Amino acid sequence: MARFIFVTGGVVSSLGKGLSSASLAYLLQSRGYKVRLRKLDPYLNVDPGTMSPFQHGEVYVTDDGAETDLDLGHYERFSGVSAKKSDNITTGKIYNDVLRKERKGKYLGKTVQVIPHITDRIKEFIKNDSSKEDFVICEIGGIVGDIESLPFVEAIRQFANDIGKKNALFVHLTLVPYLKSSDEIKTKPTQHSVKELRSIGIQPDIIICRSERPIPLEHRKKISLFCNVDIKNVIETVDVKTIYEAPISFFKEKLDIQVLNYFKLKSKKPVNLTPWKKITKVILQTKKQVNIAIIGKYVELKDAYKSLDEALTHGGIENNTKVNLVRIDSEKLKVSEIRSKLQNISGILIPGGFGKRGTDGKIEAIKYARNKKIPFLGICYGMQMAIIEFARNELKLKKATSSEFDKKGLHIIGLINEWTRDGKKIKGTDKELGGTMRLGSYDAKLKENSFIKKIYKKNLIKERHRHRYEVNIAYKEKFEKNGMIFSGLSPDGELPEIIELKNHPWFIGVQFHPEFKSRPLAPHPLFSSFIKASKNHK
Repeated sequence: MARFIFVTGGVVSSLGKGLSSASLAYLLQSRGYKVRLRKLDPYLNVDPGTMSPFQHGEVYVTDDGAETDLDLGHYERFSGVSAKKSDNITTGKIYNDVLRKERKGKYLGKTVQVIPHITDRIKEFIKNDSSKEDFVICEIGGIVGDIESLPFVEAIRQFANDIGKKNALFVHLTLVPYLKSSDEIKTKPTQHSVKELRSIGIQPDIIICRSERPIPLEHRKKISLFCNVDIKNVIETVDVKTIYEAPISFFKEKLDIQVLNYFKLKSKKPVNLTPWKKITKVILQTKKQVNIAIIGKYVELKDAYKSLDEALTHGGIENNTKVNLVRIDSEKLKVSEIRSKLQNISGILIPGGFGKRGTDGKIEAIKYARNKKIPFLGICYGMQMAIIEFARNELKLKKATSSEFDKKGLHIIGLINEWTRDGKKIKGTDKELGGTMRLGSYDAKLKENSFIKKIYKKNLIKERHRHRYEVNIAYKEKFEKNGMIFSGLSPDGELPEIIELKNHPWFIGVQFHPEFKSRPLAPHPLFSSFIKASKNHK
């Protein structure tokens, strides 16, 4: 039977529950245990697929086609375990499931209530498909005290009672702020946060204290006393220079040991932190640097391109190079500014996106990268913009555009009519936005003697997708005659997956999202190659 670890947060959001959960997962794995990570999100959206990146940050996509919270990216990057649809649930999904059952008469005329029907459905989700794991770590989104998270907190309280307290552990992450004016560290917010949690019926077993500076022993003793937690289980996490220091930091604080002690388990093997030490050394100490421009609509919010930022860092690690990310707002990028803004840039990346906003800036930046022989990587929408730029300027198709934002032009980019998954044909649509895209892992066949095949060293690759528009295959021959090669296609040859330029040192566009499969301990070959080319660019 699996043991369950529930991670809650208090005082303020964005303290790092996802990172803490992911680090704990790695440490437990390293000690010989099998771990699964899950996220319970309290918002009413069925999934984050239609939410603005400005509000929610990145939408992360799993192999099996779920649009999920960005914390699942942390889980995968640290644990190496691929997440599934069943590893992320929202209030919207829970209520949707319950109300569907109610409409079908599954409750036999009973009054449907938050308790027990909503909480029972949450408990079903927590326990689902967990028989093969030693530990299931469940992160509860938001903070304790939020109205919307109450059903989840109540559900985990019930769940612990159902399976027996010896099989469930509560970890509470809280803020211990430092007040500069009085030069004091304050424990009162943590005390109040734990008081709120206890009022709901949950006593935390471990408290993780987030602080910008080390917490003195006397303050940890105070937290221990007032929160009724053993001093050994008051774990300090001080702000680190890179997130990849987190497993090292938690190991020093013996977080994993205290978890094992709680469950009366022993380590099966010693923890291996050597890879993380090597990573942090490269990030923090290497003198080699490269400047990469990310040109997109959501550059003001770092979380909007979280996986992309990390994948570029991974590519830098592979090349013993620090990657400096230069964020450029494509909506504000003028043609007259291209040269000055990109003069110290060694690589240009256009990320995924939707809609017309910022397209002109992206297209002009791509033209500059192509003409100046600067390494270029276009991802999803970025590849489509590269196609439009080449069509307009090299094929002289001045009206070349996408049906996504222009219904009258020459549609070299259009809505996918259909595609195949697991032998079944799926129809594309632009009428209902939620969950109707080509989502998840699909195969791509690489062209013989292509540059992309040299990078992957494979004939067939699997990458994750998130799009409803595709390059029109009818123009393939015309493009290839003029030097833009369709070097990766769907196995049936109908959907363009990868493009590359013949007479360019490094110019690649991909319809998928390789950033979702990059790991700090296993950098994605595409990003490793891109950073290498950028490093060598003169």
